[in-house]
Amino acid sequence: MIKKFASCIREYKRDTILTPLFVMLEVILECIIPLMSAKLVNALEKGTDMGMVVKYGIVMLVMAFASLGCGALSGYYCARASCGFAKNLRHDLFYKVQDFSFANIDKFSTSSLVTRLTTDVTNIQNAFMMIIRVAVRCPFMLIFALAMATYMAPSLSVVYLMVLPLLVIGMIIMTAKALPLFNRLFKKYDALNESVQENVSGIRVVKAFVRERYEIERFNKASQDLKGDFTGAEKILAFNAPLMQFCIHLTMLGIGYLGAKQIVGSGGTKLNVGNMQSMITYSMQILMSLMFISMIFVMVTMSIASAKRVAEVLDDESTIKNPDDPVMEVRDGSIDFNNVKFAYSAEADKNVLENIDLHIKSGQTIGVIGGTGSSKSSLIQLIPRLYDVTGGELLVGGVDVRNYDLNTLRGEVSVVLQKNVLFSGTVKENLRWGDENATDEDIERVCKLAQADEFIQRFPDKYDTHIEQGGTNVSGGQKQRLCIARALLGKPKILILDDSTSAVDTKTDALIRKAFAEEIPDTTKIIIAQRISSVQDADQIIVLEGGHINAVGTHEQLLETNEIYKEVYTSQNKQNEEVS
Repeated sequence: MIKKFASCIREYKRDTILTPLFVMLEVILECIIPLMSAKLVNALEKGTDMGMVVKYGIVMLVMAFASLGCGALSGYYCARASCGFAKNLRHDLFYKVQDFSFANIDKFSTSSLVTRLTTDVTNIQNAFMMIIRVAVRCPFMLIFALAMATYMAPSLSVVYLMVLPLLVIGMIIMTAKALPLFNRLFKKYDALNESVQENVSGIRVVKAFVRERYEIERFNKASQDLKGDFTGAEKILAFNAPLMQFCIHLTMLGIGYLGAKQIVGSGGTKLNVGNMQSMITYSMQILMSLMFISMIFVMVTMSIASAKRVAEVLDDESTIKNPDDPVMEVRDGSIDFNNVKFAYSAEADKNVLENIDLHIKSGQTIGVIGGTGSSKSSLIQLIPRLYDVTGGELLVGGVDVRNYDLNTLRGEVSVVLQKNVLFSGTVKENLRWGDENATDEDIERVCKLAQADEFIQRFPDKYDTHIEQGGTNVSGGQKQRLCIARALLGKPKILILDDSTSAVDTKTDALIRKAFAEEIPDTTKIIIAQRISSVQDADQIIVLEGGHINAVGTHEQLLETNEIYKEVYTSQNKQNEEVS
């Protein structure tokens, strides 16, 4: 894990190395100043002239400014190194997520990935900052100050041997008790983020059903749960400061008592006032170093849980990968399912799709209908390899989809999913997701095919109209038509509409299908729909039931031979007659 995170330092290696170097110089200068101060006090005690006082004063002033400069430089390089490290870590994490298959994203959940990219990365950044600066300064200060204190008054150094074990044992106990709480804590962060994400994305539904109070209570429960564990962890770590203060006072009392006893008992021959003063200064340096070391323990304790969660994402390999020698061209839009089976996970008790044998010629229009849970979306998501089949084989253009270059395959298979997503930006910017090099004429042409040009022309800024995040300033039907236009812009060999015309009226739906038949006859079109009218003109209609193909045929054939299709058709016609 350390090696993986170290690789994120990259171009900030120089800053990472310079930070501890300047910290060490700062510590050396800080530890020499008390020695110079002790010599000055001893000289004054013996009697000296002002020339010597000025000399010592100038030396200590130069050292103080040099120490200040080293401290400032170490802070500057530390800031660059830690912020750069966090930037690279976020970059690697985000790029890793972009390569994930749907199965990987299902495994972690969206809210958990957001927490790992934000809160967890910040915790790791703070730990890294402390490691290259404070974690270098404190042990170095501790060792150097101990050496200087032993040099100045060996007989008093026994005080440190009495206090250090007490402090170390206390910190080990606190860390051992706090770490399990922090491990639980970040899982609860995920739950809190999930609550917020669902509420904000579905705020219109919340308000429509007057469920604000329920959502507030759900958020409060997640927040209280998080607070409980945080409070428990903080209660344990709160013992850190009192323990440090106790050790500081114990050390000062010990040095004061033993030092005074030696000065009085020997008349200043064994220990003089200057050395005693420097011992007190070194004691403070040693104990402050220990205090900061305990803070490092706290920060590292928090960051260990975050580091494990981030490393879990970085170590996870996408379930869908490019083959070693990928096919770089899709010959045509033909599709063949040969005894295909599919389950969302290897641990699943039951396959979502079973024994799928289906053969679609290039350029055909295929309709897919079936009840809720019949696995219609699962079927079409296998074609562009959003998921991989778990049994059998799926061919596109006569080649197994697992042998294609992923970008090549997905570039030739455009999918308009059930949940249509638009991004903040202009209409043109959203449509150019289909083809970033598309001209204005190309954009207008596909919008006419998708029956979107008519309402776009009514916008104040037409194709330069700004779309809010999530497409909140356009209707459901307008959003669907824009998404269809975006898919068409890529000039795919296969176009899949996953219930993507459900929000448009039957007349517009018919116009879209008519445009497809006339303008893109060579493109294979797969239309998943709830309305029979959306698929009745298809070359073949597939009836799915419980993950199996119940029947395949034309509209007329299915009306005669298939009870499910006939029942849906009769039901919808009856509803239409009642509405009329």
